[in-house]
Amino acid sequence: MMSNNYVEIPRRRKHPFGAYLRNNWQLYLMLLVPVAFVIIFKYAAYPGLRIAFMDFKPAKGFEGSKWVGWQTFEKVFRDKDFHRALRNSLVFNFADLLVGMPVPIILALMLNELRFNRFKRVSQTILYLPHFLSWVIIASVALNLFKPESGLINILLKEWGWIDQGIPFLSEKTHWAFTYLLLGVWQNMGWGSIIYLAAITGIDAELYEAATIDGAGRLRKIWNVTLPCIRGTIVTLLIMNLGRVMGSNFERLNAFDNVQVREYQYQLAVYIYRKGLAGNNFSRATAVGLFQSLVGLLLVLASDWVSKRLGEDGLL
Repeated sequence: MMSNNYVEIPRRRKHPFGAYLRNNWQLYLMLLVPVAFVIIFKYAAYPGLRIAFMDFKPAKGFEGSKWVGWQTFEKVFRDKDFHRALRNSLVFNFADLLVGMPVPIILALMLNELRFNRFKRVSQTILYLPHFLSWVIIASVALNLFKPESGLINILLKEWGWIDQGIPFLSEKTHWAFTYLLLGVWQNMGWGSIIYLAAITGIDAELYEAATIDGAGRLRKIWNVTLPCIRGTIVTLLIMNLGRVMGSNFERLNAFDNVQVREYQYQLAVYIYRKGLAGNNFSRATAVGLFQSLVGLLLVLASDWVSKRLGEDGLL
């Protein structure tokens, strides 16, 4: 005879959203501030983009300002100063990406290989700190370090007999360009390595054990295990950084400004300030900002498409 006995599977009790919210209201309260920030400063600003298509006068507002269509963009694209700012921004941002992208990866690999945890924590803290310093502070320190005659760097180089005359690190165009790029790498490398260290932490330890059994050394493990496992993170950050190659940091450029290097220092952020905001030409400033955003978006979409064609997950 067939038994009528059966095991009753208990059904999951559905908790109403109100009870869930009462139990986790602290998390939603913490989330409220960043969500409000994004909505107010990102999405709520979209209607203001029409300023780029108007001869906008703050006193007249949107209703009283004249609609000019694409005239502002035509003026911008015919401006020689815009061409110079665009060229400098592209050259320096691509150079920044080329030099600055590998350094956090190498730094993360080096930190991951450290075996003394206390020294590792201290090193991480020291390397992260420059990210939280403003460019005004960094520029002040750099000006004292790199002075041709009384700067510490030039004094040491003279004492060691490597140079006879002080190097104008921040007062000559070519030296300024290299110093500008290296200081940017120094400021961001510690912060950028955090993401790569997090990705390395998630690698399965059995992969390293298998590599050890196969006779792989430390460098071979890095090349054949660590780097392939964090390739997705590298591609994702590369795509995000490509979206920023049209931008420029006004604080950074203004902190290292001097008459002798204006040819290289004049980038899009400086152009927007001088030709737009400082001259009360808000239409031109908005038009250039919109142009930067659209080109950055196209670069992100194109790089994401290429990464997917190469077999990566991409970003979108």
